[in-house]
Amino acid sequence: MWDGRPLRPTIATIDLAALVHNLRQIRAVARDARVLAVVKANAYGHGAVPCARAIAAEGVAFLGVGLVEEGLELRAAGIDTPILVLDGAYADRFDLMLAERLTPVVFRKEQLEGLGAAARSLGLPAVAHLKLDTGMGRVGIQPDELSDFLDAARTHGVDLEGIATHLPNADVEGDPLTSRQMDQLAAAASAMRARGLDPRWIHHANSAALLSREDARGTLVRPGMLLYGSPPAEHLRSRIPLRPVMRLSTAVTHVKELPVGAPVSYGSRWIARRPSRIATLPVGYADGYDRLLSNVGEVLIGGKRVRIAGTVTMDQVMVDVTDVERVTVGDEAVLIGAQGDDEIRAEELARACGTIHYEIFCGIGPRVPRRFVGG
Repeated sequence: MWDGRPLRPTIATIDLAALVHNLRQIRAVARDARVLAVVKANAYGHGAVPCARAIAAEGVAFLGVGLVEEGLELRAAGIDTPILVLDGAYADRFDLMLAERLTPVVFRKEQLEGLGAAARSLGLPAVAHLKLDTGMGRVGIQPDELSDFLDAARTHGVDLEGIATHLPNADVEGDPLTSRQMDQLAAAASAMRARGLDPRWIHHANSAALLSREDARGTLVRPGMLLYGSPPAEHLRSRIPLRPVMRLSTAVTHVKELPVGAPVSYGSRWIARRPSRIATLPVGYADGYDRLLSNVGEVLIGGKRVRIAGTVTMDQVMVDVTDVERVTVGDEAVLIGAQGDDEIRAEELARACGTIHYEIFCGIGPRVPRRFVGG
């Protein structure tokens, strides 16, 4: 009988002590601003519930999720910290959000109506954060719609305790859009105060703005990727001492000798140009190890870098270990993280795939068990 423990050696080890370290470093940078810790998308692939528990124990102001369902998962796990649903309420289930104490971000008048009606029905206060679109072009009211939106909030009895915007270019040094956006948010907050409102939470600082703009603190900061040990852009790395939270590893399951001319994997995209030793690893694109890493990705075995040999397959990948002595079945292979004196970062994989490290972390699928340490 199977006891449920993983049989395959592919595993993502999540260091909760590193997560807490990163949060404390963020707090030092944020100074007087409180922290909304973003744990959406399964905590960027790291495991939402254990990461949220570790963060909540540090006393943050909010946890940030993208979906109502993500907030419900945290509540079901017994996490009591205030939760802000950054994407709003799909299907307008404001009754469910209110019952579970999830605060929505609002940006349409119909949301104000639905939230207000649900609050009256349940006898609960209607509280939300207003999203202002100052240049992201995703969701949010336009600045010239603010007055009408505030009228609608008052009509429906919604307390807008916060106002937020998103800074898409905060990691681009000297970009003028960021300054314009910050000015527009400040003007909107002032307009709210002029109407007798007092938004407690003013927030626009994502991870990039937190590191690149001293004037972007507001009263609440929204770190995401910084929590998990990676800066949003490489030029910001030196501005905060982070520790990596995830280490993705597996083990060699087969080693074989191939003669000159022997092909490896689909399409024979790798051909042995010398007598070669090939090791097989039980991880593939179904686990989030991208097929674009075929023939270019590297892993660490025995503290040395070895190159992917051939096409990444669904469940397995082959590596050329000809130059590594005594590779045997069971030897550890590190895909993300440190081994010996070397380290492979998610940013390296992202460059090889033409994407960003956020996608690399979020793409590590549910077939890969998360093992939590340091909690």
